[in-house]
Amino acid sequence: METKVLTAHVPLPLAEKVDQIAARLERSRGWIVKQALMAWVEQEEERSRLTREALADVDSGEAIDHHAVKSWAESLDEEDPLPVPR
Repeated sequence: METKVLTAHVPLPLAEKVDQIAARLERSRGWIVKQALMAWVEQEEERSRLTREALADVDSGEAIDHHAVKSWAESLDEEDPLPVPR
């Protein structure tokens, strides 16, 4: 697989933590950063997918009214809370 070098300035305390983890795991700093970046990209892709899915639900009318959810949430401290909005 072809690779590309990325350069980033990180705060010194973060760089020191990366170095400590690399030493503990007996891995290179680059390996640690690559693992972290892959996890972050995966998380962002999932967040984007879920956002698009939620917006599609809103567009199709499959959403719960904000006021109904707020009223339900506020009733949770009461002895007889409102039913979960549907």
